[in-house]
Amino acid sequence: MSDPLDREHRSDLRVRYAETDQMGVVYHANYLVWCEIGRTDYIRALGRSYAEMEADGITLAVSEATMRFVGSARYDDPIAVYTRLTELRSRAMAFSYRIEHASAGRTLVTASTTLVALDRTGRPARLPDVVLRILRGEARDTASDGPA
Repeated sequence: MSDPLDREHRSDLRVRYAETDQMGVVYHANYLVWCEIGRTDYIRALGRSYAEMEADGITLAVSEATMRFVGSARYDDPIAVYTRLTELRSRAMAFSYRIEHASAGRTLVTASTTLVALDRTGRPARLPDVVLRILRGEARDTASDGPA
């Protein structure tokens, strides 16, 4: 079995006009939205969706986010978001992201987020064993294999 921290997931998107600012470049906060897309796609590719975790009474709250901007994207640019799980604990997880201009292969942003699991009352909670096993690559949630 491969190390779950070696897995990288790619999400593809295209810059929408609404994501750009008056100067015609992507507004900086949208890169964080793209990190969320990468993170949810990463987890879904392993066989579990955020919605299913929430149905189990667990939400994931971002407790830390860092971003380094090294380039900019413009309207209609193809974008690739590369996501990796970098840390997994009983109550938290961390991800790293590399956002690239997909056709030029040029890095635009590198980022990281840390998320804490919360229960229905908003208190820190242990991640369910099934979620930990899925994120470690030890199991797959077959309930998620249907249409997205």
